[in-house]
Amino acid sequence: MTDPVEAAAEAIIGLYSRHADDWARMRDGPLNADERPHLDRFAAALPKGAEVLDLGCGSGRPIADWLIRRGFRLTGVDASPGLLARCRAAFPGHEWRLDDMRGLDLGRRFDGVLAWYSSFHLTEEEQAGMAAAYARHLRPGGTLMFIGGPARGVAMGTWMGQPLYHASLDPSEYRAGLEAAGLVDIEEVVFRPGTDAAARVWTARRSVSD
Repeated sequence: MTDPVEAAAEAIIGLYSRHADDWARMRDGPLNADERPHLDRFAAALPKGAEVLDLGCGSGRPIADWLIRRGFRLTGVDASPGLLARCRAAFPGHEWRLDDMRGLDLGRRFDGVLAWYSSFHLTEEEQAGMAAAYARHLRPGGTLMFIGGPARGVAMGTWMGQPLYHASLDPSEYRAGLEAAGLVDIEEVVFRPGTDAAARVWTARRSVSD
């Protein structure tokens, strides 16, 4: 019998694909107050006209929309055709790719890599491999930002009446993985201040000497 937690992890792409319309409606609006300070930090670290890789770009709103309005050039990656169709329709001047972030290798580097509300849907083992994927897509001096949890383990939620899988590494594991991938200036910030149980926002930079 299939383990229900493993089944939920494997079902993530299908869940978002089936409910692309629902997700687009839920996120069609401005950044929320919790997101804005972190994304302001990300944008401030990028050069003018920066090229940004948005991993798990969803429908493009509000994150890609917000970045595009700041003059950045977006390449979005998502595994849901329905969500990518919305990106292409709304932002035709940017690049949108149907792909899986796990093991991704576009053969290009970017000024910024963002995985917002996305990589934490991967298993712990898959997340451990993401540091290398982030690093190979960053130019020297490029900035990374992603969301992780507060401690190693799985956290199950519910969305659209279905189990919704989230997982996290321990913060020490995230840090060690980023360091091993050659990233520097690693910083961990509580997403919503005031609770130790809150998700963490990680930032790092690729060394300019690479």
